[in-house]
Amino acid sequence: MSKVSIAIPDGFILGAAASAWQTEGWSGKKNGQDSYLDLWYKNSRHVWHNGYGPAKATDFIHRYKEDVALMKASGLSHYRTSINWSRFLTDYELGTVDEEYAAYIDSLLDEMKLQGIAPMLCLEHYELPAYLIEKYDGWSSKKVVELFVLYAEKVFERFAHKVDRWFTFNEPVVVQTRVYLDAIRWPFEQNTAKWMQWNHHKVLATAKVVELFYRKGYNAAGTIGVILNPEVTYARSTAQHDQKAAHLYDLFYNRVFLDPMIKGEYPQELLELLEKHGVDFDYSEQELAIIRNNTVDEVGINLYYPHRVKAPSREWNKETPFHPAYYYEHFELPGRRMNKSRGWEIYPRVVYDMAMRIKSEYDNIPWFVAENGMGIENEGQFRDAATGEIQDDYRIEFIAEHLYWTLKAREDGANCQGYMLWAFTDNVSPMNAFKNRYGLIEIDLDDNRNRHQKKSSRWFKSLSENGVLSLTLDDEDK
Repeated sequence: MSKVSIAIPDGFILGAAASAWQTEGWSGKKNGQDSYLDLWYKNSRHVWHNGYGPAKATDFIHRYKEDVALMKASGLSHYRTSINWSRFLTDYELGTVDEEYAAYIDSLLDEMKLQGIAPMLCLEHYELPAYLIEKYDGWSSKKVVELFVLYAEKVFERFAHKVDRWFTFNEPVVVQTRVYLDAIRWPFEQNTAKWMQWNHHKVLATAKVVELFYRKGYNAAGTIGVILNPEVTYARSTAQHDQKAAHLYDLFYNRVFLDPMIKGEYPQELLELLEKHGVDFDYSEQELAIIRNNTVDEVGINLYYPHRVKAPSREWNKETPFHPAYYYEHFELPGRRMNKSRGWEIYPRVVYDMAMRIKSEYDNIPWFVAENGMGIENEGQFRDAATGEIQDDYRIEFIAEHLYWTLKAREDGANCQGYMLWAFTDNVSPMNAFKNRYGLIEIDLDDNRNRHQKKSSRWFKSLSENGVLSLTLDDEDK
């Protein structure tokens, strides 16, 4: 064991994130304003842990002033959330703004400014309007790309003078991977071509919104980026077959967004493999030119755990449609350190390894850790009997170790602008609902969703004020 201290640079982001659908609830929502998540919940409620979903969430829409005060009490410099596309408009074709919802966003931004919390806003965090799924099959349609640009235009017109950091999507690969590739979420359709079409249209939509942002001059006072969730992928062994498995996993799930959004083009190898396996999706040279000419200003990277793969041990079932798993199998490292609540490996060095990759392969583009955190089940077992405070030392340790590797990467030349937690409060997650708690702030479901600071909230405040991270590393022989 060795005790280390590392300075937090001036201007370095120490923030936290959430999303509209996971916090706001449905209060004030008009008929016809369901999102994809609302549809999923209404059609498949039984798979959501204990029945909790987005209907009330954390009731942030009524309690945002209280929560912004808790952001300040927790030492946050920035807070990232989303605008709920499905609620911001009452007519998605015409771009008619819901004035009541827009007024709420205005008030939230004003309150954040008052408390000294910088906002970062994402245009879509799984909140694709249900209307666009039902009429156009969602991101299968180029019409939805155009309607997303219209929505972005209306948002920028309202709020660009109050927000200087914008993001098109959070984790744009996730919904279609779970629905159309793995078929484990409603509406449970295995369709690899549709998966790739959704990927492409989100890439194209981002490029078109970047073009809009610059054409309207918003770049004079702000930036436009995207939040991605590439998994740091390690091969089981140095053997060529395992290395190939890791390379192809990375190609299909990570580079499919990293490359076009940062470099302006899809990897040729990816396009050739999709063609080889008969995965047809609709794109044009004009669209590729738009993507090439409108890359993002910065990238947020969500990082939680490493992903380990090995070469397949069995031949692919020829009756099964192509899936990237044709080229890999998941691999669990024996002896790995685990978050047993979530089933995820804990390996803080993933942050450093991703940072060095962005430095070497992606022109050291400005980026930040957009999400990192630890979800724990039955967290009430760690409540102090005298004070009632959750003693989440495990979360403090997790944050400290991942922040250390973030700062270490910055010292070694990575253009990393900050570190943000998932999440500020406990909140609803897809299917898992409130099962695993991630927040600095407890949401008490048994007491009207009242808020309580956890030990980690007070620790994060101290960290923010002192500007120095001190921790003990398990790095010595025993």
